[in-house]
Amino acid sequence: MNPSIWELETFYRKREIIIIGSGFTGLWTAISIKEKFPEKSVLIVERNPIPMGASTRNAGFACFGSLTEIISDSEKMGWEKTLDLVKMRFEGLQKIQNYFANDEIDFDLCDGYEILNDEFALEKLDEVDQHLFPITKTENTFKIVNEKIKEFGLGKSEFLVENLCEGSLHSGKLLMKLVEKCHELKVEFLCGTEVESVSELENEVEIKINKNLILKSEKVIFCTNAFSSKFLESEEIIPARGQIILTEPIENLKLKGTFHYDEGFYYFRNLGNQILLGGARNQDFETEKTTNFETTEFLQNHLEQFLKEVILPNQDFKIAMRWSGIMAMGSEKTPIVKQISERQFCAVRLSGMGVALAPKIGEMVCDLVN
Repeated sequence: MNPSIWELETFYRKREIIIIGSGFTGLWTAISIKEKFPEKSVLIVERNPIPMGASTRNAGFACFGSLTEIISDSEKMGWEKTLDLVKMRFEGLQKIQNYFANDEIDFDLCDGYEILNDEFALEKLDEVDQHLFPITKTENTFKIVNEKIKEFGLGKSEFLVENLCEGSLHSGKLLMKLVEKCHELKVEFLCGTEVESVSELENEVEIKINKNLILKSEKVIFCTNAFSSKFLESEEIIPARGQIILTEPIENLKLKGTFHYDEGFYYFRNLGNQILLGGARNQDFETEKTTNFETTEFLQNHLEQFLKEVILPNQDFKIAMRWSGIMAMGSEKTPIVKQISERQFCAVRLSGMGVALAPKIGEMVCDLVN
């Protein structure tokens, strides 16, 4: 179908900046640019009717890394890179709280916990706390609270570590508030619009939607996370599916807070009196390196078994919902935020930490496109 003159001069007119992808990164990037350069025209192009990928399909954690995850990252990347990342996540969560009231996004500083079954991480707890103090300004960011294992009714748990600075939020409500903020700042949207290809010319970028429609822009920013490989072929972006289950309401549920297990590969929380549990992709890494949103019988059964043995031992439960989200990983957890040519930029590979990282990444991209 050919566009009309009215459409070409309004919805499809040339913009100064086009952002591809309307998840947390795309929205925070648009907000950062419009707050700094209100006169710039900014358009967000999204292939789905609503943002998908990881942003609306995660577990709603407001976290910056569990104890074992931080230890593991420090061993792989060194303390400097690890702490830079933790600082960015921590400041990102603070920025969310500065922008929106807690009740607008169901933000709850409920404390986070990690289940451990060996003492290795506990031996490094004081060292990690010392490293984190300049960031969290908390003497004991992590502390051992084994007495709460019984209180929460957990099974197969030898040790429990508490993180006083962790919380939870409603990812859908946060995205809606970000979209509202974008509208307030006069950011424009084209949803349900898939980009076929991007071509850079001397004076502009052409974004092909179909054979009859090409959008033009001075600069383009890819915020497509795990779905970036068709645009960013030379970057290391490994898709990682996270499968999730949600129980029916459970009477007299003891569990409250956000919980990590096995370096954050398992994550669960209470959603009112329901349990939301996700992860375990380390049980089937190869199958979960996909952008397919389906769930698998193998991992769904595994998650149910984990529910039965660890979270709700000796309790009956029913599964109300199952879904999955797609994250982007690499051999390192550092996000890819860079200029890739004269007129093209990217902010991708958030390693499952998009909620916390995106507010700060938006600022970084804004500085790049200046």
